[in-house]
Amino acid sequence: MGVMEKIKEIEAEMARTQKNKATNYHLGTLKAKLAKLRNELLIEQSGGGGGGPSEGFDVARLGDARVALIGFPSVGKSTLQCKLTGTESEAAAYEFTTLTCIPGTMHYKGSKVQVLDLPGIIEGAAHGKGRGKEVIACARNADAILIVLDAGKEGLNRHREILETELETVGIRLNQRPPDVTFNKKSTGGVRFSSTVPLTKLGPDPEKLALQIMREYRISSADLLAREDITVDQLVDVIVGNRVYKPCCYFYNKIDTITIEEVDQLARMPNSLVGSVHKRFNVGEPDEDDALKAMIWRYLGLTRIYTKRKGQHPDLAEPVVLSAIRKGTSVKALCQNISTQMLRDFNFAMVWGKSAKHSPQRCGINHPLEDEDVVQVVTKTNAQQRQDKNYQSLVQGFSDKYHKKKAEARKKKQGKLRR
Repeated sequence: MGVMEKIKEIEAEMARTQKNKATNYHLGTLKAKLAKLRNELLIEQSGGGGGGPSEGFDVARLGDARVALIGFPSVGKSTLQCKLTGTESEAAAYEFTTLTCIPGTMHYKGSKVQVLDLPGIIEGAAHGKGRGKEVIACARNADAILIVLDAGKEGLNRHREILETELETVGIRLNQRPPDVTFNKKSTGGVRFSSTVPLTKLGPDPEKLALQIMREYRISSADLLAREDITVDQLVDVIVGNRVYKPCCYFYNKIDTITIEEVDQLARMPNSLVGSVHKRFNVGEPDEDDALKAMIWRYLGLTRIYTKRKGQHPDLAEPVVLSAIRKGTSVKALCQNISTQMLRDFNFAMVWGKSAKHSPQRCGINHPLEDEDVVQVVTKTNAQQRQDKNYQSLVQGFSDKYHKKKAEARKKKQGKLRR
């Protein structure tokens, strides 16, 4: 029996099993087996075949954040990317117009957001149908996902539910946060299971269920500490360890083809925005502010920080854009974005803005910043640097670099003279 047949058999058994406290242990074991088989299937698909990499899917990461456009064929992804970024992407009235990943850059509030126009996926993409494997791989590497849906087809085809299921199957969790659970594998010592809160969603014996799930993955020694009331699915995600958590927003395109009652129903869906690229509802030109750009900005968690030198006005032309998804929005993340040397020699920061209790406020390196704050970073003096325990090694490193550079210049000059 192949992996796909085993997956279908387990899914059929889960559908037949009635959900209650008595069957919670059995369902948890089935979910662990299902997650393991799906992981094996993905490994087989990534390792098999000799076709080589797909053209256009190896895209360099540029800008302050990355957003992946995902949807069924012919829902308007290419036209939407053209309106967001100004990138010319082939658009036509037939399906599968886009066959590769086409990147573009959206400029909004001083930030540069990379928008990826991916080929349309179909039901079964998680198991390798169409080009689903490449599309989902790009989605895993994006900072956020924008699912584009056809408002005229959503009522009958349940495209939103199908796409959520496909992404869930490959370990992408949409609009969820990682559970507050600590899980550490060990070589010896057995399994230690503990929790700081009552676990009401894992049945009458949570420890027995956790041990059975670990046994499916051949884990005999580990420490697991749960700090919140988690479900069986969250427990499996923690033990598997290869899940990614992505913010996701939904854009219902072509609302000019449905009634106002249907538009109102779609607009009330969570994390959703309705609009029309053709009629320019909630979507403008690349250099215009619109509701969709504002929604993408909000879901990416971007923050603009203006830097300031001592005795000078702040530089309001080019802000430093920080991302809560990547490095965070603290003073430390600001120093990392500017210079590693600034982070090494950091002394304190003067902050003006919404994050400061008074202006200016002297802050440490872990101070959280808010949008449009002004920051002046003050580095250590020479006397303070000499007190650092790593000062001698730093001086030696700079000396070695200087003499190496000087020797290379002398060698290069001698080579020219010999000619």
